[in-house]
Amino acid sequence: MSELLGYAAQSITGCVREHNEDALLCAPELGLWAVADGMGGHQRGEVASAVAVATLREGVASGQGLDNAVQAAHEAVIAAASGSGMGTTLVAVKFDGAAFDLAWAGDSRAYRVSAGDIVRLSHDHSLVQALIDAGQLSPKQARRHPQRNVVTQCLGQEHQALDVGHVQGRLAPGELLLLCSDGLSGELEDGQIQAQCARADTLDELVTRLLEQACDAGGRDNISCIVIGLVSPETSSVAQRSNSFLSRLLKSRRP
Repeated sequence: MSELLGYAAQSITGCVREHNEDALLCAPELGLWAVADGMGGHQRGEVASAVAVATLREGVASGQGLDNAVQAAHEAVIAAASGSGMGTTLVAVKFDGAAFDLAWAGDSRAYRVSAGDIVRLSHDHSLVQALIDAGQLSPKQARRHPQRNVVTQCLGQEHQALDVGHVQGRLAPGELLLLCSDGLSGELEDGQIQAQCARADTLDELVTRLLEQACDAGGRDNISCIVIGLVSPETSSVAQRSNSFLSRLLKSRRP
């Protein structure tokens, strides 16, 4: 089966911050996409995220597996930090046809989205997620917890081994893989994200709508999002008639 990946991506400062510390990686020629959310104050966070995605791309291009490339990015951020304490979260996906490897560290997220469902594929490395897992906090309480931005894993964290989350899967025609920083997921609930996916006519429009809605909800952080869709031309004639979600994917940008 011939498979094509279409994608759209955007990163904005948001409505409160003065500069953007997020970084995006879109390398369709490598089947590689990533979102990094830098930390460490003015300019330092943006350096960390930029170093992370550049090193990740170099590693995958040289033949490294995704996990090894993430570890190399971690070491590169540590070297660039020179003890300054900067770091970055990262969520990255590597496609081989419809099959994908997903890796993450921190609270940048990945979702699988269809016309009627949304499934979170990543599991936050964060203080509030640990409290949720322990039964000490509800997801609703976590959204407004004063320490909701505290991550327990990130690239650039010295004197601690990086524990990379990892999931493998396969994207079906008519499904989206969505990567985002917590500037999006912190403002919008999962159901709101899915609703926008079901309404948008193209991937570019979807990304724009998601970022606008996150800004309308407060936009307290930088907001970054990548959406990747799979189209299978051999089956699309039947699927288009029964699935408007897939039909919209056919109009989306392709590499």
